Amino acid sequence: TAETIILGDDIAALAKIFADLMKTSFIRLRLEAVTGDACHKFHMDAVTARLICTYRGPGTEYGLSTNGGDPTQVFAAPTGSPMILCGSKWSGPAPTERLLHRSPPISRSGQARLMLVLDPVLDVDV
Repeated sequence: TAETIILGDDIAALAKIFADLMKTSFIRLRLEAVTGDACHKFHMDAVTARLICTYRGPGTEYGLSTNGGDPTQVFAAPTGSPMILCGSKWSGPAPTERLLHRSPPISRSGQARLMLVLDPVLDVDV
């Protein structure tokens, strides 16, 4: 269908942009439907960086942690808007403030999310 082609084209474009930004030829892609509270705690992923885009349902929640705890102010990425987050394996000096994220709580709401997750594959021998 036309919707499938448009979704596929968008995923391919995001993968190309993210691969170029991360200076890698390989990307790990995950596209999944989420119907529960997937990652309900604020966290930083154990990757160099991650691109997340919610195509359907509420977007990923995020906020700045200044003391290692949960953010005091929480924002939500708009549906269809990709966001790139630094992970705990990001090189460079450790920041005193960290941007943390989580999946919005949707269990018992009847909502479902369609999520794209892209991770760079930086340790591949070619």
